[in-house]
Amino acid sequence: MTYLNNIHNFPSYVKRMIFFFTLSMTVGYFTGFNFIYRTTELKPQGIEENYNGNEEDEEAEEMMFKKPEKEILTTIHTHILSFSLIFVALCGVLLAVPMPQKLKSFLLIEPFVSTILTFGGIWFLWKGIIWVKYIVMVSGILLTLSFVLIVFFIFKGLLQSATGGNSDSVK
Repeated sequence: MTYLNNIHNFPSYVKRMIFFFTLSMTVGYFTGFNFIYRTTELKPQGIEENYNGNEEDEEAEEMMFKKPEKEILTTIHTHILSFSLIFVALCGVLLAVPMPQKLKSFLLIEPFVSTILTFGGIWFLWKGIIWVKYIVMVSGILLTLSFVLIVFFIFKGLLQSATGGNSDSVK
């Protein structure tokens, strides 16, 4: 389907917008990732304590309390909506990037599945189903890997169009 693989034919101003949009998304995503690292240390126990607290651990360096239901609902609501919009936008650009069809098909669906598993998993973890923290962790890793791959392929497509693609006919 060549009509979907036409980032090379985009005008230069559209390519610049896509570049800066993708760059902005990347900065925002990894700012959030840094927050997750600082609050959970990217460990299953840290994920559990972040949402369910650690009041029983008398030797904890920092005492944490179980998050109230309103805060959990707000977190899940805002993250599912924002991640869905982030990935709809990035995947919309990815449609125009030439790449292997099977990988593209995977990257167009996976972030949405991982978004639901990650944030739905946080709800179940908060409700006391503790083993779900492993699903939250694995789906969060897949979500981040998908993000990185999508951004990589977008930047690669933009770079290829700048170095070897068709010249811009519309300035």
